[in-house]
Amino acid sequence: MPSNTASDLPSRIALVHEWLSPQSFGGAEKVVQAIDQLLLNFGSQPELFALVDGESNRVGSWLFGRSIKTSFIQKLPFGISHVQNYLPLLPFAIEQFEFSEYPLVISSSHLVAKGVLTSPDQLHVSYVHTPVRYAWDQMHVYLKSASKTKPCLQPLIRWQLHKLRQWDQLSGARPDYLIANSRFTAKRISRYWGRKSEVIHPPVSVERFRWDKSRDDFYLCLCRLVPNKRVDLVVRAFNQLKLPLLIVGDGPERKYLERLAGPTIRFLGRQTSLQVEELMAHCKAFVYAGLEDFGIAPVEAMAAGAPVIAFGQGGLLDSVRCAARGDSSPTGVLFPDQTVSSLFAAVDWFEENKIWEKLPAEVIRQWAERFSKEVFDFYFEAALRKAWQRHRGSCDVKASGPGNVSQLL
Repeated sequence: MPSNTASDLPSRIALVHEWLSPQSFGGAEKVVQAIDQLLLNFGSQPELFALVDGESNRVGSWLFGRSIKTSFIQKLPFGISHVQNYLPLLPFAIEQFEFSEYPLVISSSHLVAKGVLTSPDQLHVSYVHTPVRYAWDQMHVYLKSASKTKPCLQPLIRWQLHKLRQWDQLSGARPDYLIANSRFTAKRISRYWGRKSEVIHPPVSVERFRWDKSRDDFYLCLCRLVPNKRVDLVVRAFNQLKLPLLIVGDGPERKYLERLAGPTIRFLGRQTSLQVEELMAHCKAFVYAGLEDFGIAPVEAMAAGAPVIAFGQGGLLDSVRCAARGDSSPTGVLFPDQTVSSLFAAVDWFEENKIWEKLPAEVIRQWAERFSKEVFDFYFEAALRKAWQRHRGSCDVKASGPGNVSQLL
């Protein structure tokens, strides 16, 4: 069991994330918040670094009033609100941060944060949400989307992704210790960076959700309405199934999806946290068709006692126990192919066999509690201390000199 003191960790710790912006608060940012709070609980407030900061001056933000060190992107036009538009500059920008005062650097990375520059005397622990997915296995999905709005820029975009892929592999060697958010991400790290990583699932606020409410006769889909979430598959399948479906979220694909949707499908747009909690507590099942690195929303649905019907690849293999393949204490159904027919068959089987009646909400909730913040805190602290102790041991060996190594054995 990790100790309740941070005395064996350095007093100066840097915590790095790509960007902190109200336009982008998802699973990665929740990990940053959890790490920050964990260190604060031990009396060590980390220094925060991000390419841009739109949170420290926003009343109501968990970062309100905090000092956050930013890059030159902060001062560029629309740098805070549209930092992704400066993608070619982001690797260079992250390398400009100076960390010589911090014995321990922790990065939360889904793009470039793991590429910060540190010395051999510093420990760099990186929590990796994914290698740059649109430079690797999801490149063609990204290019297909970009071709609709920027067809003339295709050759330039391909070249930029080629250079980003090279930098991503190079910078993947920089952290001393890697933590992956799922087994799927760990496989990506192994394939693209040639490195091993420890799997620690991200924290989910399961305590927010009630699991003991009655189920209504509607299915729920909640995510950003962007191409890689494949909400189009959900819409097409439910058009054929003619079952009631509520879609929560917004994004560039919304108008297209609304044109595609039949009369049994309603778009609710963005909803408050309380509204989301109510919808998850009452839905018959939560439907998800995207390929996720981990996938926090399906775990939140299970925390509310809702079965999950999801694409059976990626991070959801860690979180959903499938009734169709005979998993013990199942929590939902995983469909094998990212196609309309595969999703249709899964929901049709779920309906025909009344699977929701065979999956007790309390059992689903108990499974979801394995992904709570308390579980994350326990494993992350243990990993951090283990990495720090190994680092200190290697530094002691270096400091002793070759002639004195035997004294340490």
